[in-house]
Amino acid sequence: MIPVQGVEHQTVAVLGLGRSGKATAAALAAGGAQVVAWDDGNDTREAAAADGLRILDLTREGNWQGISLLIVSPGIPHLYPRAHPVIAMAWQLGIPVDNDIGLFFRSYATGDWDQFDRAPRVIAVTGSNGKSTTTALIHHVLEECGRPTQMGGNIGTGVLSLEPAIDAEVAVLELSSYQTDLARALTPDVAVMTNLSPDHLDRHAGLGGYFAAKRRLFAEGGPDRAVIGVDDPEGQYLANQLSMGPADDRVIRVSSGQKLDRGAWAVFARKGFLSEYRKGRQAASIDLREMRGLPGAHNHQNACAAYAACRAVGLAPREIEAAFHSFAGLPHRSQTVAEIGGVRFVNDSKATNVDAAAKALQAFPRIRWIAGGLGKEGGIAALQPHLGAVAKAYLIGHSARDFALEIGQTPYEIADTMEQAVARAAAEAEPGDTVLLAPAAASFDQYPNFEKRGEHFTDLVLALTADR
Repeated sequence: MIPVQGVEHQTVAVLGLGRSGKATAAALAAGGAQVVAWDDGNDTREAAAADGLRILDLTREGNWQGISLLIVSPGIPHLYPRAHPVIAMAWQLGIPVDNDIGLFFRSYATGDWDQFDRAPRVIAVTGSNGKSTTTALIHHVLEECGRPTQMGGNIGTGVLSLEPAIDAEVAVLELSSYQTDLARALTPDVAVMTNLSPDHLDRHAGLGGYFAAKRRLFAEGGPDRAVIGVDDPEGQYLANQLSMGPADDRVIRVSSGQKLDRGAWAVFARKGFLSEYRKGRQAASIDLREMRGLPGAHNHQNACAAYAACRAVGLAPREIEAAFHSFAGLPHRSQTVAEIGGVRFVNDSKATNVDAAAKALQAFPRIRWIAGGLGKEGGIAALQPHLGAVAKAYLIGHSARDFALEIGQTPYEIADTMEQAVARAAAEAEPGDTVLLAPAAASFDQYPNFEKRGEHFTDLVLALTADR
């Protein structure tokens, strides 16, 4: 645990008592704060009280006496579509509002660092798609290269549940727009933006607000190095804003598809090869084509971003390349579950929006596509240009029939359930095919989350292997 600094003898309120909220309350208490807490759920409040937390109804103005700070869990809206009433109350009373990410960045460095030979560093990764894979890949490379490292944030461990840093350690954090938007302190040593595509637009009042939340990691944080994916206009804009000119190597531009051979520092992937360019000259090259944990152009972009971040903290190209080979990928993100009779089964349940599904659909040559669930605003008509490799779609869940109307001439059948879809796709697949779960939809019609959906797919595929 990382005790929060600067809160000793203060009363601090915590709003939201899920995993993040409870960890925050513990870290505040470890820093000497008097913690009060509130959650809209009665059962959650009762469970927290049973664990010893002091519950205080923060919807009542009279209960705010003496509170100096409000810490908000990331899932709670603080501005759009409207501020939670407790947050609005804090505004009215002039009480600062922050989150666990802000507390982490103000508390991570301690006096113990004066005794270290090499100061710890923080790599923070944000973006629309690929940030989890990029974060995990950076962490994996650091581990494989013998560097002390921890991983947390929006993936795995909450930031305040990480252990205090040791000599030369690198903390690798995945940060969502919900987390970067509110944090009052953002000071990573290396900041990474993978890409930007429409998502969480209701929470940020449109694409501009969504981008502004991501941009704060760079504009507010002033990282020593910024790794920016420049395959979209927002990335190009951000890289230009941060750079002082072509010779400025504080910005490392990253691409999957573009050749970036100008400027001070760039990393790009084309035709399956990653290239690093420094001052217009090639510095390194890696063949990504046989790395099964990184299939497709979207994962090659992730590899470029991770490579650039690892280079920024001093790792050598050949060290990084060797570690890439042993990366198995993340569950539910282009995860190869099995290969049966020459047919590959891939779980990309995390592909919950059109952009993520499009990237998965471009990663394999011939696809049996399992899609559907609770469709998002706008449907999936935008996927039509990316369906050329789809031999057949097997549509499941609430939006199956809507999806059928939006995929053009692509052959399909309504399978309704995951069991039916896997059985039919496996029966019809031929050697060389990939049975791909890339839903392009939320899971909440049939599953509590995308992880459970991916686990169900995986269990069904593994049952097929047992039958062989």
